[in-house]
Amino acid sequence: MTKVKFSCLDDLISGFEISGHSGYAEEGQDIVCSAVSSVAYMVVNTVTEIKKINAKAEDKDGYIFFHIPDDKLVDCQDIMEGMLLHMNELAEQYPDYLKVERGAYNA
Repeated sequence: MTKVKFSCLDDLISGFEISGHSGYAEEGQDIVCSAVSSVAYMVVNTVTEIKKINAKAEDKDGYIFFHIPDDKLVDCQDIMEGMLLHMNELAEQYPDYLKVERGAYNA
């Protein structure tokens, strides 16, 4: 199962952590992993390359971490709320393969 954990500072989404493989299908054929990865990369690229915000990002097999600096959170909320909405809708469609959580940021 893939887990997406959104971290928050007060009511603002400050980042996310994605871990695990969904297990929906074998690697290269897994539409759940593809959908999750695609939206995550779109968010990371939009924040870092389009908005030019120096956010922390880490990507390795089965794991993505992304964190926006506290002073830039307001600037990124539309993007982050859109990602949360998208991930929640995917989790509703594929509840056995994707879990979404939202919680406090732990530094």
